[in-house]
Amino acid sequence: MSIARPTLRVAAAQFPVGRPASLDAWADGITRWVAEAAEAGAELLVFPEYGALELASTFGPETEADLPGQIRAVGGLIDQVDALHAELARRHGVHILAASLPVLAADLGGQPVNRARLIGPQGGIGIQDKRIMTPWEREIWGITGNSAARVFDTEIGRIGVAICYDGEFPLIVRAMVAAGAELILIPSATETIAGAARVRTAGLARALENQVPVVTSPTVGEAPWSPALDSNHGSAGIFVPADIGLPPSGILAEGVFDQPGWVHATIDFAPVVAVRESGGVRGRRDWLEQVGAAEADAAAAVGVEIIRVA
Repeated sequence: MSIARPTLRVAAAQFPVGRPASLDAWADGITRWVAEAAEAGAELLVFPEYGALELASTFGPETEADLPGQIRAVGGLIDQVDALHAELARRHGVHILAASLPVLAADLGGQPVNRARLIGPQGGIGIQDKRIMTPWEREIWGITGNSAARVFDTEIGRIGVAICYDGEFPLIVRAMVAAGAELILIPSATETIAGAARVRTAGLARALENQVPVVTSPTVGEAPWSPALDSNHGSAGIFVPADIGLPPSGILAEGVFDQPGWVHATIDFAPVVAVRESGGVRGRRDWLEQVGAAEADAAAAVGVEIIRVA
């Protein structure tokens, strides 16, 4: 597999859930976040799962307290949200994984899904819906999983997006890597320290077993006004295989737990690719020695699409 660029400067957000008073106020905040990361040299900016739910505050107290109402209200803003990110991506010449938000999916009969979008500097948009729901999403909120998996072919490389809980399932990420993904993004929103630990552990594990870099980005902070994002914990991380020529911890960069801000790192793909053939272990190759792995790979890879995002 070819790497689009030998190195890539990444910024992963530890994104504090705010309470913007208006859509313009929210847009001003996102504009500042993107400008800060771009000015620091980032080529790829990663925002977290459900970060866009702070937009519920722009509709007033009644919508803030109404979870079904939030789905309709915030999801209805997706065109404006994506237009802003597209303009910022164009202005700064960057790729942006926009914070996911719930939308009513026309292809699923209007059922709500948790949707992330990778937006390129030429205005291209790649959509990835969350595939496996947590009990809270499934039982309380009624969010539906969408089984379509995609790999985004961009000028900075082939990228897969596994939203939060999806990143905890090896076969989901394995299928993306088998389809050519050289970088995996895991945006998250977890209300407990245990949840944050699960996402972090999953990021490290997916980097180890697939021998690819993994980037995580969480929501952080308290938002007592929001029944969906009232408490948020985590730290952003840029993880690589723990092997020869790479950090022995597998951690290229990691933020201070629960502290808002960007976490930056430059990913050098050469040592990552090298360990697949000459590392201390060869997990990517030896994966198939597991009983049933070939059959599981084949089943997981069904329907993985390659989508060009420019």
